[in-house]
Amino acid sequence: MLKSRSGFTLIELLIVVVIIGILAAIAIPKFANTKDRANQTAMKSDLKNLASAMEAYFTMNNNTYAPNVTALSTGYRSSTGVTVTLSGVTGSGWTATATHAASQKQCAISLGGSSTSEGTPVCN
Repeated sequence: MLKSRSGFTLIELLIVVVIIGILAAIAIPKFANTKDRANQTAMKSDLKNLASAMEAYFTMNNNTYAPNVTALSTGYRSSTGVTVTLSGVTGSGWTATATHAASQKQCAISLGGSSTSEGTPVCN
C-alpha cells in the first residue's frame, strides 16, 4: 500500500515565486513616484491657502499685500517640510514659490501679473 503525500513540489513553489516576482516588477514602477506627487500636492495646496490668506490680508489692510509670509495675521501655516517664500510683492500683485525638503521640484503661484496661469499653482 502506497502512502499519498500531500504538499507542493519544488517546481510548483518556484513557479509561484516567479509569478509573484513578475507581478511585483509590473506594480512597483507604477507607485515609485507616488511620494513625489504627494509632495507636489502639498506644495500646491499650501500655495492656494497662501492666496486665500493674502487676499484676506489685502482686504483687512487698506488694499496692500503682506510683505512676507510671517506678516500674515490670518494664521497661515505651511505643511510639514514645505517652505513658502513670497517675492515680487507690489501694490498690484505678488509671486510665491514653494519647495519641499523631500522633492527636487518647485511650485509657484502669481497674482496680479501677466502670467497666463494667474492664481493657479504650477510645478516644474
